Amino acid sequence: MGDSGSMISTLGGEENLIASAKWIMRELDVNKSLTDEARKVLADLCSQLSTMNLTIEEKNEGVIEIENQLKLIQEKIMRLEPDQSMIYDSGPAEVSEYVKAVDEFQSLIKSLESLSLNKGERENELLRKSDVFLQTAMSRLEEEFRYMLVQNKQPFEPGCVSFCSSEEECLLEDGWIASFEEETFDDTVHQESMSRNSEELIINLINPDVIPDLRSIADLMFASNYNQECYQAFIGARQDALDECLFCLEWEKTSIEDIIKMEWKSLHSKIKRWVWVMKIFVRVYLTSEKRLTNQIFGECGSANSVCFCEASKGSMLQLLNFGEAVSIGPHRPEKLIVMLDMYEVLSDLIPDIENLFLKEASSTILSECKEVLRRLGHSVITTFLNFENAIESNTSSKVSPGGVVHPLTRYVMNYLRTLTEYSETLNFLLRNYNGEKITSLDFHFQSLVTSLESNLDERSNLYKDSSLQHLFLMNNFHYIAEKLKGPELRGYFGDDWIRKRNSKFQREAMYYERATWSSILSLLSDDGIRNRGSNSVSKTILKERLRNFYSAFEEVYKSQTAWFVPDSRLREDLRISISVKVVRAYTAFVGRHNSDLSDRYIKYNGDDLENFLLDLFEGSPRSL
Repeated sequence: MGDSGSMISTLGGEENLIASAKWIMRELDVNKSLTDEARKVLADLCSQLSTMNLTIEEKNEGVIEIENQLKLIQEKIMRLEPDQSMIYDSGPAEVSEYVKAVDEFQSLIKSLESLSLNKGERENELLRKSDVFLQTAMSRLEEEFRYMLVQNKQPFEPGCVSFCSSEEECLLEDGWIASFEEETFDDTVHQESMSRNSEELIINLINPDVIPDLRSIADLMFASNYNQECYQAFIGARQDALDECLFCLEWEKTSIEDIIKMEWKSLHSKIKRWVWVMKIFVRVYLTSEKRLTNQIFGECGSANSVCFCEASKGSMLQLLNFGEAVSIGPHRPEKLIVMLDMYEVLSDLIPDIENLFLKEASSTILSECKEVLRRLGHSVITTFLNFENAIESNTSSKVSPGGVVHPLTRYVMNYLRTLTEYSETLNFLLRNYNGEKITSLDFHFQSLVTSLESNLDERSNLYKDSSLQHLFLMNNFHYIAEKLKGPELRGYFGDDWIRKRNSKFQREAMYYERATWSSILSLLSDDGIRNRGSNSVSKTILKERLRNFYSAFEEVYKSQTAWFVPDSRLREDLRISISVKVVRAYTAFVGRHNSDLSDRYIKYNGDDLENFLLDLFEGSPRSL
């Protein structure tokens, strides 16, 4: 038997086995007597051949049994499939039964595949037909999956989950929306109600009763390697649902180009809407969407992250594109407050967004959020730093009638007062977005007020009447000083700074009195009223002085009753100061020369003048 080694080694596989068997048979014909060892080897060989025959028979029986079971389940699956309508329309029980039948069919296919690695023609044909049928069933499950997602959407009512004290407060408040260039600024500035610590709200986006069936379909499709089809069905249905959510929130998609060109009033309204929508969309809708995805795909590995990310990407990018468009648009002063609102709400939402989009599949959305936040921050600081230039360059030729507080003064001071609500954010941005030049908010506020005062000094020259110039500056400097004394701004300026502003409006009041009344009061002096070479009073000059005084007083009365001092206390103080000087000088003059004047030359007494002076600065022109 020693020659067998070289012969067998030259053969391989089945040929090797056949050649070896023939060689053994030839040897048995030649050698009629066998050793015990040879007999034992041949006995083991016979036993092994017997076992192999039994295994083949069992395999054939198993295949037949599986084939029969496949036919039965296939018939059951086909009975459950209605011709036109969806299985779900027949009821949830039918869906569960269908899923269970397809699961059994898929399990039988796996059993058939595991019977033997060496399949015959019959097994391969059975597998091919079974796979074709399974593919058809999976396509039907994909349709049912999408249909169930769509049919079981729960209505979304944003009014029930508003984060503001009221939707009206957030969206319909029209205070302080005028463009800086329009010079029609309102006297108030409103900060949006952010409610930063609002609790997350989870809502049912899908009828909870169908979640188990949806999860069963997803598990089966993933187990059958139809995960891509399941992805597509879920993502398509939920993308539509997320678009509907934005529609319910009254958010309309707008291109970046259109946003940049948008009129300020429309843009202002859309920004306020964005602030409101972002909070609800992220903290309510996306949080609920994430839970829904986990409920359906929680057992499917990373599928939940992929499906959630793909379903929500379009809606999130739509909102983020708006933030980007606002950040790259013109850096107009009126945009600063609402851009701060945008920055703060997005900054507050970053931790929520990180929790929602942690996985690698979601990195694009998270990166985009942080990039938009960075751009908004840069735009906020650029706009804030440009505000001083905007004040200095605001050189309209319009004047405030009657010397009242100029709209620019109201705008700037209320602007600063509102910015104090964002002091933490502004200081952070000044530290991080202003390059190496780190300056405090105090410094910028003081610089802005100084620029405003310079602008007002220039504007005062538009008045031809020097008295009105000083009254205009008095009114405006007083308004500034009063605002600086308020609790919002006082800490940014300090008492010394405020004292200097008090001195400025008081100085302008003094200049006004000099410009208006000095020449008039000079008519009541005794200089030049005596006859030459004599101590006697010239009655002619005396009468002329009185006539000129009355004429000048009446002219002042006519013009300055039309002027307006809006602050009642300042108005009263100014009247008292004027009255003390004018009435005292007049009564003293008339008293000194009473013997030289008859009553017919004395037009008014002291009480008359005092009463007349009470009509000044009311903004209502009168005549005597």
